Amino acid sequence: MKATILFAHGARDPEWAQPIRAIRDAMLARDPQAQIECAFLEFIAPLLPAAIDALARSGHDDIVIVPIFMAQTGHTKRDLPALLDAAQARHPGLRLRVATPIGEAPAVVAAIAAYALTA
Repeated sequence: MKATILFAHGARDPEWAQPIRAIRDAMLARDPQAQIECAFLEFIAPLLPAAIDALARSGHDDIVIVPIFMAQTGHTKRDLPALLDAAQARHPGLRLRVATPIGEAPAVVAAIAAYALTA
């Protein structure tokens, strides 16, 4: 079974996660059968390892991680691969894939440009 994790940095203020959850809710409105989870690098639960473990325990064997970052950063270049290597060691049969960070996706860049032109 496939699942998607929206992976963001996290912040001390729990309200910071609301836009990430809004993306999840919009995805579920388009596909109510989809398995979409939010996970964070720090400060806000669930942290990415816990989210991956929970999905693996519930029978998901194909997980796509969508970094909610504007660009490749130390977090996506170093931290994320290390977290995924550890998850792969815990769940050897799990397929883990990483999408392009949202800020580098052409459709997102176009949407931001369109919004900025009307602001």
